[in-house]
Amino acid sequence: MLITCPYCGPRDVSEFSYQGDGNRTRPDPASTDQAAWNAYVYDRTNIAGDHREIWQHSGGCRSHLAVTRSTLTHRISEVALAGGSTGRRHGGRS
Repeated sequence: MLITCPYCGPRDVSEFSYQGDGNRTRPDPASTDQAAWNAYVYDRTNIAGDHREIWQHSGGCRSHLAVTRSTLTHRISEVALAGGSTGRRHGGRS
């Protein structure tokens, strides 16, 4: 599987580290709402199809990327800088 880093170009997935689900919202760190924290940590959906994930280019420029990947085919349809950056968007290849 290849992931197209906005800075480094297409790279093998072995250069990247999976950081987690890109759709979940973390509760406020000061929150003491046990139910919200339990839901954040343990409640997971297992969707079939396109899924937004966060990856870090740990073997390259160290950027955090928002990757849209099909869980059925592993085809990557979009890669962008994570965190709301206005970086360039690139289609990925699998």
